[in-house]
Amino acid sequence: MGRPKILATHRLFEEPRAKLADRFEVEFWNDSDRPPRGEVLRRVADKDGLICLLTEKIDAELIAAAPSLRMVANIAVGYDNIDLDACTRRNVAVSNTPGVLDETTADFAWTLLMAIARRLIEGDALARSGEWKGWNLDQLCGADIWGKTLGILGFGRIGRAVARRAAGFAMRVIYNDAARAPREVEDESRAEYMERDAILAQADFLSLHVPLLATTRGLIGPRELALMKPGAFLINTSRGPVVQEAALIAALEQHQIAGAALDVYEREPQIGHGLLRPNVVLAPHLASASTETRTKMAAMAVENTVAFFEGRRPPNILNPDVLNKEVSNKTT
Repeated sequence: MGRPKILATHRLFEEPRAKLADRFEVEFWNDSDRPPRGEVLRRVADKDGLICLLTEKIDAELIAAAPSLRMVANIAVGYDNIDLDACTRRNVAVSNTPGVLDETTADFAWTLLMAIARRLIEGDALARSGEWKGWNLDQLCGADIWGKTLGILGFGRIGRAVARRAAGFAMRVIYNDAARAPREVEDESRAEYMERDAILAQADFLSLHVPLLATTRGLIGPRELALMKPGAFLINTSRGPVVQEAALIAALEQHQIAGAALDVYEREPQIGHGLLRPNVVLAPHLASASTETRTKMAAMAVENTVAFFEGRRPPNILNPDVLNKEVSNKTT
């Protein structure tokens, strides 16, 4: 029996790529652009495993197109691109890459927060324009961060990492999550649990760190934005559809809030034209984009794949019931 066949929809990085190629018969997508849907469906048809990004939709159509598929390794923490129920019904194992990108994403949330507060993008554009006439008292005045209130919606690993960094700015941290964090976590993060509406009303900076679920899709809409301070800033490094983009654009146009800093978008990679404003910082999904972190993410996806095909439990399996079916099939 030959080695399992794997499709990787990205070139990966040198070390995880070599490890994958050493153990499997691998087809890599080597173009700098992501593969078109038709190419993914065609190439996965005879594959046993798939290593993919959030940009690939793993649904009933793809599963039907790949009758040999047994494993999908998603290079991301979130897996809203994957129909997990459909995969489980077809006995396809699914894994993700949690934990490894927490600190990097928290760093980037703070990068966005500071950039929007201090109007860095506008300042950079002015400095490069050749039209800067020199320092002036009221030139590009932004907002202080020190001593302000940071509101966090979603207090998992990334939200907590963002909160820890706020101590360096002597900020008050208030948070909300589906479940309140243990007291020791609150003490370590210097964070206070509050109801969501209270956070919206009190936060000078509101940072989103919720997963994309039915309950969080459209979480920030007209009502929520109307509750925020006129001087508040919204920062989103979670998932684009958590924010109703049309409502955000309207709030910015009507000066309901002071600005926004976004790394993700409702219809990514499309960015609403109304967001192309001086008081919005736009990043192209960069939160985990350090070489160290992205390499670790790829390596984790490869390790999940290797473990599965060697008959071991993948470290980050999302549907472990599939493993029981695998064992049952081998013993019958």
